Formats: sequence, structure tokens, C-alpha cells
Amino acid sequence: MIFFHALQVNESQCTGCSRCMKVCPTEAIRIREGIAQISESRCIDCGKCFKVCPSKAVYIKQDDFESIFNFPCRVALIPAVFLGQFPNDISVSRIYAILKEIGFTHVFETESTNPIYTHAKNKYLHEHSDNIPLISTFCPAIVRLIQVKFPGLTDNLIPIKAPIDITAMYVRSKFKKEGKYKDDEVGVFYITPCAAKIAAVKSPVGEEKSNVDGVINMDALYNRVWKKIKEQGSGYKEVKLPIAQLSSDSILMSLTNGERRLSSARHSLAIDEIDNVIEFLEKVENDEIEGVEFLELRACDQSCPGGNLTCNNRFLTCEKMFARAHYVAGKERSGERTRESELENEKEYLYNNIEVGAIEPRSMLSLDTDIAKALEKMDRINSLRKTLPQIDCCICGAPTCDAFAEDVVCQRAEEKDCIFLQKK
Repeated sequence: MIFFHALQVNESQCTGCSRCMKVCPTEAIRIREGIAQISESRCIDCGKCFKVCPSKAVYIKQDDFESIFNFPCRVALIPAVFLGQFPNDISVSRIYAILKEIGFTHVFETESTNPIYTHAKNKYLHEHSDNIPLISTFCPAIVRLIQVKFPGLTDNLIPIKAPIDITAMYVRSKFKKEGKYKDDEVGVFYITPCAAKIAAVKSPVGEEKSNVDGVINMDALYNRVWKKIKEQGSGYKEVKLPIAQLSSDSILMSLTNGERRLSSARHSLAIDEIDNVIEFLEKVENDEIEGVEFLELRACDQSCPGGNLTCNNRFLTCEKMFARAHYVAGKERSGERTRESELENEKEYLYNNIEVGAIEPRSMLSLDTDIAKALEKMDRINSLRKTLPQIDCCICGAPTCDAFAEDVVCQRAEEKDCIFLQKK
């Protein structure tokens, strides 16, 4: 299986400091000849290496912004967290207007389909209550983490599309019914707060092809929009666009507890930051957790506001999103129409196409296709482990002594790379 990875290493900038290797949760990075190398079979695109790299050698690939002009109809799918990057005095309608000024013809917030997603997820929870805990697939880094590090839990993943995919599907169906554009004339571009969602679009799990045509990094688009805001200055005259706001529930969807609070499960948990998630999943795998029906797991601290492509402090972003949700909740109480009500005509179509195929485990370590040889290599790994100091100094270029033993047996390293074995 071939997986696209958004995280790349600029070898000319890498100093081989090993910081990225030490923080990688799946031991996907090695230092070889002074340069960091990322293992495609282990990487889950969580972006921890990107955050800690002091020389900015780790970078995140994105689609060229100019590629949007390859389509007559150019749709921007923006997550609510994108609007949360801006000060409170910058209105939603103003940001929408600027996105159209810089090239997009239509703007949709990805959480518009939140009610569809929530209903389908709760229905699945009810129908599969014998297979708990069921795990949300909202965060693609978590899906890949479970595939490579906890393959025994892949059956616990809820096999339905994430809101980004449901909204993209809705957009295409909407334009097809209107008859204004052919399907190949509609370009759907997602504005991503993290690297994992780029990988999810390019190599979707459980699907052959995504309904999203391209992905643009949030920090890059934020700078374009902010530049326009500065150019307009204080003399800007607000133009109210003929669109409804997202509901308060949808605005908070991408925050920690955003899914859990809408879940029908009697006992559920929301856990963010990937090291916390790994610690908890180890307990789940060892049958130490009982009675939990639903898990909302997110790779980033504070969920999407902590994504590695966001521009502002995650806590301030959360505060601004809560303020927007509070404002919208007041409008909802007065009976004002929300954006989600526009989906009424597409509900049946979306429900019928919301499930994905089987989410398969993805091997981190394939010792050999021959079982006998694989067992022999495992014995050699265990024997070598006993001779290593188990201090995980990283000087050999591997993150741990156990990882080094695997590398030696798989002929990706030599025993002499360990300075302690050299002394012996």
C-alpha cells in the first residue's frame, strides 16, 4: 500500500540534531549520515517533527495556490478554526468576501455537514454497541496511528467519512443538480490546519479517491487574507453576504469535546495530544479500560486549534471560537436560520454515501514474507537487544536501542554504529 506523506525533509537544511527523531511517536525517523530520514511505512503525518525542527528542515508540502484557477468553479472548504485565527472585530462575511476577491468563487465551512456526520456516527454507535470502545475517525493522524501502532483496534474505528469529505460530497452534488458546472469544472480545495489532513486527501483511508481536488496550507492562506485586510484599512465598509452562520454546535465541532458532547454514548472520553492518546490506547489494547463506549481522539493539543499549520495561539483561537459560538447560539434562540438547514435536500444522498470501506491495519515492521525467516529475525532482534545498553542515547541514529536492534537485523544499520558495542 502506497501512502502519500505531506512531511518532507530538506536535506540541505538538516543538521542531524535528532530532535525530530526523539519526539516521533511511531519511531519513523532515523539519522543517517547526518540527515533525518522519514520512514514511509511508519509516518502518520502528525507533524511533531515539524514543530520541533530548529533549522526548519522539515516542511509540509501543499498544492500551489495558483492551481485553483484550473477550474471555472473554485470552492474553498474552510474549517471553523480558520475563522478563529482572526481578531473578533473581523467579521465572517468580511473573510468570505476576501476569499472571493483572491480567487475563490464559492466558500463553504467544512462543519456545515456536522449534523449529518453526528447522526450517522450515533446511529453506528447504537448498531455496534457490542464492539466498544468505538473510535472517531475525525482526526486522520489518529486513524493512521491506529493502523500502524495499534492494528488490533482498527475494527473499533467508525467507518464513516469525516466532515471535510461529506461537505465536499455535498458541494459536488449541489452543483451537479444546479446544472451550472460539470463535475470536472468544480475544483474543491480544503484549507488545512495540519499535515495529516493533506495526507488524508491525497491517500484517503477506505476510499480510492477523495472528493477534494487540492489542499492549501492554512498559514499561507491566512497571510493572503490578512494582507488584504491591512490594505483595506479602517475605511472598509461591511457588506453582509447572503449566507447563514454555522450553528454553535458545528463551530465547536473541531475543538476537544466537540464530538463527545454530541455523542449518544452514555460513557465517552475526549483525549487530545498524541502522546496522551498513545498512553490511553495502550491501556485499551491491554483491556485495562472498561465501559467506555466512544472515544474522541485528536493528535494535537486543543485539537484543530493546535494544528501545525495554524497561525495563532491555540488557547486564544479556542476562546474566539467559543465567543462566536455564543453569539450564534443567541441568534439560534431567536429563530435565525443556520447554514446547516441548506442541506435538507441532500440528506438522503449524503446518508447513503457516508460510509467508507474497511480500514485495514498497516504494518510498521515487516521482517519477512516468509514466516520462518521472520521468526528467525525476531529471535536475532531479541538476542541483540540483550547486548545493548538500553539507555536510548540516539547516537547510533535510531531513537531507541530496540529500534536499533530492528534496524541491524533488517540491514538498515550495522552493530558498529553503537558506540557501546564498539567499546566491547
